[in-house]
Amino acid sequence: MEIVSTAPEQTLSFGRQLGQLLRTGNVLCLIGDLGAGKTLFVQGIAQGLGLDGEITSPTFTVMNVYEGTVPVYHFDLYRLEEPEQLMDIGFDEYTGGDGIAIIEWPDKFPGYMPDSYLRIELVKTGDDSRIIKVSAQGARHHLLYEELKQACS
Repeated sequence: MEIVSTAPEQTLSFGRQLGQLLRTGNVLCLIGDLGAGKTLFVQGIAQGLGLDGEITSPTFTVMNVYEGTVPVYHFDLYRLEEPEQLMDIGFDEYTGGDGIAIIEWPDKFPGYMPDSYLRIELVKTGDDSRIIKVSAQGARHHLLYEELKQACS
């Protein structure tokens, strides 16, 4: 599925729509260059989940936790160099646990990602425009993908 966003508000809105569909155990892998809109998209997801407070990219902290009805674990793997660093932060516990995991830069460690996730790629096509490509890996996230497709039609 591809969504064309011509303004930041549309990217935020699509994130909000996805956030309303998320449940405990969901994993989102966000792919995109610096400035592609990943953090804005996560802010929309947080709104859809009803989270209050500031949502920022955890570039220097590696992970932010947002407490709500369901905890959200927001990872930014950009600064990590070795897969062992994933173990140091308890990555497997958070991505298979009691919350929702959002992972930026998952392509740095493809062999360490969970078996099932929703893959979301943000491609910058202009100053404010993006193409958002969504696909599912694994049966559990295929159901989420189908729900999202239906919600977007």
